[in-house]
Amino acid sequence: MQSSEVISINIWQIIISLLNLLILFLIFKKLLFAPVKKVLADRQKLIDDKFDDAEKARQSADEAKKNYEAKLSAADDEAQSIIKTAKAKAQKKSNKIVGSAKEKADDIIRQAKTDAELEKKKAQGDVRHEITEVSALLAEKLLEREINTADHRNYIDSFIDKIGENNDASS
Repeated sequence: MQSSEVISINIWQIIISLLNLLILFLIFKKLLFAPVKKVLADRQKLIDDKFDDAEKARQSADEAKKNYEAKLSAADDEAQSIIKTAKAKAQKKSNKIVGSAKEKADDIIRQAKTDAELEKKKAQGDVRHEITEVSALLAEKLLEREINTADHRNYIDSFIDKIGENNDASS
């Protein structure tokens, strides 16, 4: 009968073992599971906070990038505007300088024409005077003082004036 004792089931021993197991479970739960769960929850919260911070930083970076791109675009537009304004001012100044140079050139040409006309008239007057002088001397020698010199010069001047008017009319 010994073999029956080995296989026998002792209910009190099973109940005590189960109670021991239950007590150990509660002790482990109280001492180990709760703190471990709390540590895991704290870590999860820390990780979630870091993800939230990273998301906020990414959103902030995206916003800063948009602001930067907007400012860069505005700066490009302003630079284009400044360039257009500078080109317009340069064109105005260039036109003003060219206009001024043309006016000066026209003034110089007018002055040169006026000077040339005066020189021409002066040269014609000198030529007339010399012709008058030569004619008077010639006539004086030829006529040997039959006509006075002043009358002779007046005749020659009127003759030269008529010749000059004919030349001006034919030009």
